[in-house]
Order: sequence, then C-alpha cells, then structure tokens
Amino acid sequence: MVFEKVNSSFSTATVTLPMPQPGEVLVEISYTTICKSDLHTYFGRRGGPKPCILGHEIIGRIAALAQQPIHDYAGNSLQTGDRITWSVYAQGGESKMAKIGIPQKSPDLYKYGHEPFINNRSLNGGFATHCLLRKGTAIFKLPTEITDNEASPLNCTHATIAGSLRLAGDVKNKSVLVSGAGMLGLSACAMSRENGAGRVYVTDISRVRLEHALAFGASRGFTADQLTADKIRKKIESEGGIDLVIETSGVPAAMENGIDLLNIGGTSIWVGAVYAQRDLSINAEKIVRKILTIRGLHNYIPTDLATAIQFMNKAHQKYPFHNLVSKTYLLEQLDEAFMVADNEDYYRVGISPTKKQNQ
Repeated sequence: MVFEKVNSSFSTATVTLPMPQPGEVLVEISYTTICKSDLHTYFGRRGGPKPCILGHEIIGRIAALAQQPIHDYAGNSLQTGDRITWSVYAQGGESKMAKIGIPQKSPDLYKYGHEPFINNRSLNGGFATHCLLRKGTAIFKLPTEITDNEASPLNCTHATIAGSLRLAGDVKNKSVLVSGAGMLGLSACAMSRENGAGRVYVTDISRVRLEHALAFGASRGFTADQLTADKIRKKIESEGGIDLVIETSGVPAAMENGIDLLNIGGTSIWVGAVYAQRDLSINAEKIVRKILTIRGLHNYIPTDLATAIQFMNKAHQKYPFHNLVSKTYLLEQLDEAFMVADNEDYYRVGISPTKKQNQ
C-alpha cells in the first residue's frame, strides 16, 4: 500500500518478489503497528518521500535468504520461517558516526518505512506483504512468548526508551519523571521501574492516560497543566525531587518545566522533540550551578533493541502491553486504519496482511 499524497488514499502496487542478494533477507510481514511518525507523515505534519511504503514497527517471518549463512545480532544462524524483528535502519558500519558509537547517524543510513518506493528492491515498509532487509540490518529472533502486537513496537518505541535509559545510566533508587504518557511514556514508566527506580512520576494532558500509566509502574500522575503549580512542585520536592526526566512529549513547556524540577546533578533525556517547534527558554546559570545534564536521542543503537526485547520477554506478563493495540485491520483497510489511529484515544492500531482482529 503506497503513500503518494498527503492525507489521501493509499494506492495498491503489485510487484514480483525479489531474490535476496548476499547479506539480504526477504521477510513475509506478519504484523505492523501504526506509529505516530507514520501519522505525522501521512497527515503532512512532517516531511517524507513520495511515493513510499510507510510503516517501520514491523515483525515477520523469514521467507528467503541469500545462499551464504546469515546470523542475527546475537550470532544465531537464521533460517527460513524464523520470526524476527530488526533495527529501523541498515548501515554499513564503516562510517565515522558508526565508529564513534552513533550508527543511526551514518551518512549511508537506509531507514525502513522512510525510503522512496521505486521497484521491487525497495520493499522497505511495513504496510505491505513483504519487506526486503538490506545488508547491515541488525536482525533479532523473537521469543515465542511475546505476541505479535506486543512485539511490533519493539524496534521503535521500546528500543528508543532502552536507549534513553542507557544514556541516563544507573537509575536504581532514583526519582524519575516521565513527561508524556503515550506509548513511549508508558514504556519509560515500566522500564524505569524494572531498572530499579524508586519513584516514577508521569505527566500528561490526559487524565485517562495518567490512569493507564499507573498499570505500567508509575507511582503518581499529574496533569500537565498542574506541573507548574506551586503545590505540585512542593509535593514532588517534599518527596525528594527529580533525578531523571525522560521527555517523550516534545512539548517545549514540558521540556522547560522538567529542567526546573531536576535535583542537583540531575539529567534530562529528550526523545520526543522530532518536529519543528519554538526555541526553548532555559536559564544557563541554573544548568551550571545545578550541574545538570541534557542529552538527546534520535533512534537508537542495535544494543538498545536487544535490551528492549529482553525487557519485554521478562515483563510482558507484568504490564498490560498487549492492551495497547486497540484494533487490528487488514492491509487493504489501511485508509480506515489511519483515520482510527489518528484518534488520541488509541496508543496503537495494528495492520495484518491476512487476519483482522478487534480487541
């Protein structure tokens, strides 16, 4: 299903399946979830190539391999029929960025669900029956215990949060503020808790989402408009303040407020600001005197996806991740699915090439 024009129906394209070349893997797609970035592209809130096949939160089974042995990120030999996920990008590993540990910024980056659709060798998005993985893609076999709708967001949402906690360092017994209770925020609550955080606060404009966050490990939720109120600030400070902010909303005011709440030596990790916005107003003296750290993360490194898979395999029965995909549509129903997914009531909507489930 091809994206050709903003806020317009997807078109259907039929191609002959390509034969994998050395290092490539052809995947038969099992399930794809509609990410917020897919919605932003489709509705014109961010740029993207046209035509293209959107969708990057993908899982599937190996349909064909090149002749030589191919291994997953852990070194396991891959076989036809293996159920896998993969990093949202492929890259050669020889660039300066890759060598300094930031492979997601390599100049040769090839990003799934974000590339032009030209021919059958550019089957790179999730809203299709098949996807061709390029050489340089970190591939991971999936544990059988994780369901399709739990597994699909792993290579975007959960890997990004795993990356943010990697940047944050040890959070054991620390007080964490998660800004935004969307999919990223819920993942951040649960992963922070599993990493030993003492208190996990969460803020959002939606009271419903704040209630949901409690089931994902949050200690307490505050509506976003309350965050600047003195009584709320004093309440947080009376309980020890904030050591770490994981900022998933991308809202400038929330980013500024999070900085104000940090304790001496605190850290703020920004992952939500991936669209155009106003400049922030930050007091430099406060950053210096309180010895604060601000770090940004865009995408992640393969190790983060490995961490996310381990987390989900361990915690998927403890936290209700299976409830976050509200509906599943057939691939041919993609237009309807995008309209439904743009409703803020839904964390994720799923797409299956063969099976529809309403959950």
